[in-house]
Amino acid sequence: MMLGNKQVVLKNYVEGYPKESDFELRSSMISSHIPQGSKGLFVKNLYLACDPYMRHRMSRHESDDVPLLASFNPGSVIIGLGVAKVIKSADADFEEGDYIWGMTAWEDYTLILNTNGLFNIKYTDVPLSYYAGILGMPGLAAYIGFNNLCSAKEGDVVYVSSAAGGVGQLVGQFAKMKGCYVIGSASTDEKVHLLKSQLGFDDAFNYKQGNDLAGALKRYFPKGIDVYFENVGGNMLDEVLLHMNLYGRIAVSGMISQYNLKKPDGIHNLFCLISKRLQMEGFSEFDFRHKVPEYLEFAIQLIREKKLLYVEDIAEGLENAASAFVGIYHGRNIGKQIIQVSTD
Repeated sequence: MMLGNKQVVLKNYVEGYPKESDFELRSSMISSHIPQGSKGLFVKNLYLACDPYMRHRMSRHESDDVPLLASFNPGSVIIGLGVAKVIKSADADFEEGDYIWGMTAWEDYTLILNTNGLFNIKYTDVPLSYYAGILGMPGLAAYIGFNNLCSAKEGDVVYVSSAAGGVGQLVGQFAKMKGCYVIGSASTDEKVHLLKSQLGFDDAFNYKQGNDLAGALKRYFPKGIDVYFENVGGNMLDEVLLHMNLYGRIAVSGMISQYNLKKPDGIHNLFCLISKRLQMEGFSEFDFRHKVPEYLEFAIQLIREKKLLYVEDIAEGLENAASAFVGIYHGRNIGKQIIQVSTD
């Protein structure tokens, strides 16, 4: 069977901040036939995640040690994490009608020949879009980064940058569950209000207001920072190092301020790692996919009991995908940016 298939394609390698003109919406046809001998799936895409790491894949890289960070080819369909419904299956682990999450393409329908890394959706009493956010990669990243790397304890002062994003909003709530004092930063006053009024942060500030990051950190952390969950990088990381307490811990989840720069900002205060005996470690949730069942059991009950909240910003239709993706680098989204391709 041949089906009409809209696709979001990368037109050219991106330089600087991504623009809508870097993408193209194409109309094509796709066959639902699964090649004989493969263990593939033919799926209908429902929700797609706009994840900041994807920007790295839109630039030319001669090589990359991590296949999932390898460059896209101009003219190819964008690949990313999403939620889909199985239309046809040649893999015994997936049946027609199953809902799945994992790597798919920015198009109406996708033929997935490599099913490694795909997960059946067991819990359908929550929004399916959650599997592109709180119950997917961002949720696992927040869970692993905070619990495995931060070693937080009751009474610790925790700072979360990009705190209203898909990962940061969860880290703040996990920290509060540990009895920590939690402060987040965000790029608008609206996001600051969200952190304090809905997501349970003890305090929050707009890091773009006043252009005095050093002064803001001094005001909000008069006794220093015990745990920093890093999502921004650049000047933010450089300044935070000066405000860390002795034996502080830093988990590096992302560096969104650096993804669009030809030459990354330098970090000048790394001697603080020695003088303050800091632990700083980067990580990728892709290394912890075996933890997905554990995390789902932890998170799903909290969601059902409304003890763990999640804010999504959903753009409808593939025709709005490029605008939605570009917007995350200008702070236009409130919560996790999702693209809704279809409701079912």
